[in-house]
Amino acid sequence: MNPLGEDWSIQHRSETCAVTGRPFAPGENFYTLLFRDREGFRRQDLSEQAWQQRNDNLQPFSFWRARFEPPPPVPPEPLPKENAEELFRRLVAAGDHANANACYVLAAMLERKRILKQIETENRDRGRVLIYEHVKTGDVFVVPDPQLRLDELEGVQAEVTQLLQNLAPA
Repeated sequence: MNPLGEDWSIQHRSETCAVTGRPFAPGENFYTLLFRDREGFRRQDLSEQAWQQRNDNLQPFSFWRARFEPPPPVPPEPLPKENAEELFRRLVAAGDHANANACYVLAAMLERKRILKQIETENRDRGRVLIYEHVKTGDVFVVPDPQLRLDELEGVQAEVTQLLQNLAPA
């Protein structure tokens, strides 16, 4: 049973003071105040100065003091989706067994990004194959499972990176 009687969400921490509009500096102390109103909970993040000058008659539902740390920068995408998908399609179409490891790793990457969906696994004369379907287009791809060992992955990842760099326009 929910003691508040409803589902609620609270907005994320702001990077600026709600009163002054000044950005918080890394390591600066600030106060978060939660107010309950008709729409649910409303969050305000205040600098020390704004906290000291606030109207004490307005009592928040809850408040706390924290130290501002800026969010870490978003890491760049290791491999662009379009290039990885383009390379995967080219390698599968070529049917070159020399690139079986790269096809397998690219298929796993595209599956993780929800571009491909594994729909079946089959055991054939030459070994296990994975059958993937492209989520948007419905294209089907058959990818041999090279039975890579963990100690082989780093080399295959380097191979895929090299192939993608060769694919990128200069």
